[in-house]
Amino acid sequence: MDSDTPDPATGRHLDRRLAAIQRDSRLPSVAAGIVRDGRLAWARAVGTLDGRATGEPADVDTQYRMGSITKTFVAVAVMRLRDAGRLDLTDRFEVHVPGSRLGDATIAQLLSHAAGVQAETNGPWWERTPGGSWGELVASPVLQRFRAGRRFHYSNVGYAGLGELLARAHGESWFDVVRRDLLAPLGMRRTTTRPTGKAAPGWAVHPFADVLLPEPEHDAGAMAPAGQLWTTVGDLAAWAAFAAGDTGDVLAADTLAEMIEPHVVGDTPGQPWTVAHGLGWQVWNVEGRRQVGHGGSMPGFLAGLRVDVESRDGLVSFTNSTAGPFGPQVSALLGDFIEREPRVPQPWHAAGDAAVLDLLGLWHWGPTVTTARAVGEHLVLGELGAGRGSRFARVGPDEWLGLDGYHLGEPLRVVRRPDGSVASLDLQSFRFTRTPYDPEADVPGGVAEAGWQ
Repeated sequence: MDSDTPDPATGRHLDRRLAAIQRDSRLPSVAAGIVRDGRLAWARAVGTLDGRATGEPADVDTQYRMGSITKTFVAVAVMRLRDAGRLDLTDRFEVHVPGSRLGDATIAQLLSHAAGVQAETNGPWWERTPGGSWGELVASPVLQRFRAGRRFHYSNVGYAGLGELLARAHGESWFDVVRRDLLAPLGMRRTTTRPTGKAAPGWAVHPFADVLLPEPEHDAGAMAPAGQLWTTVGDLAAWAAFAAGDTGDVLAADTLAEMIEPHVVGDTPGQPWTVAHGLGWQVWNVEGRRQVGHGGSMPGFLAGLRVDVESRDGLVSFTNSTAGPFGPQVSALLGDFIEREPRVPQPWHAAGDAAVLDLLGLWHWGPTVTTARAVGEHLVLGELGAGRGSRFARVGPDEWLGLDGYHLGEPLRVVRRPDGSVASLDLQSFRFTRTPYDPEADVPGGVAEAGWQ
């Protein structure tokens, strides 16, 4: 099966599952899409905007509030400042936004929710009441609950601070920065701070009766960077493609990779560690598969964005209900799609470098046996995903650099004999030899003259 053309049976399966989610969870409307290779491979909306049988049907161009997915846009805009040399992630936030009362919190800690900043505002429930200025928010006062760097503590207030940082750095509002630098280049014309065009109203569904209560909608002021944006399936699909690596000229691929690394673990007592936070992005461990994205919730709305790192397929989803088991159920659609529509493996071609043949084969780190293989342009030492197995990239004549695993960022040097043959591999002081503790290979600490006994 051509991976670019999903089987119609897959679409029917996803249609049925989404319809069941809308019915069983009693949601006024739901909208979702699967993204592959930068385009929507499947998209569907179920229900009506007011939840009534006679209401206007939802569609994939209906705007929904994305909630905290907004934070991923703020984070990317901050990282663009870092890449431009205008700030460093280790800078104290106070350097760029004086008088914030956020103590010694760094920009990286705010991005990853490790700054210890209070989660919510001190005034009325900010998600349901109009917001004020940054000055008013700081004067409330904003405080740190924990020592910066101690633990993961999700903070909406921290992202209000990052939005203020963007505004001061650019001399314009945080959203003007996001719109110009992110939304416009990616063609996301239906992403706004307030609902425009066809937009779903927010509802609360009574937990014990099939009745609805309207939720308020307003400008959150200084708190807007924490969850203000509205968008559509089509627009958020473009952001999912971005998260899958299609960053274009918006962000360097290496910077995105840095952002989606797990920086701080979300520790839930009694539960295995399955979720972490990167620099603005949530990272999930789904039975050994890595997914990245973010969830979103505001009164009247739930939203989700997930991308499978291995397959690079993504899911975007929305509903206009305040609560319900929406997230876990709709997230399963991504796994269904990947299982039903596996990517066709790329054909193998001989494209290796014969110049590395003298580095390959069996090596010994002391008495431990390991293997060096050439995989594409990389040298692989050991088994990836096990022990200290790592890939290495050539950075110079007989010089390599670790790309992952235990030896990430560590240098590997090929040691040659006077005749040019390979004597050993020096991996940041570890000496790998062709035979265990080869006495001719200058093993650190020497080799007993009596040899093996």
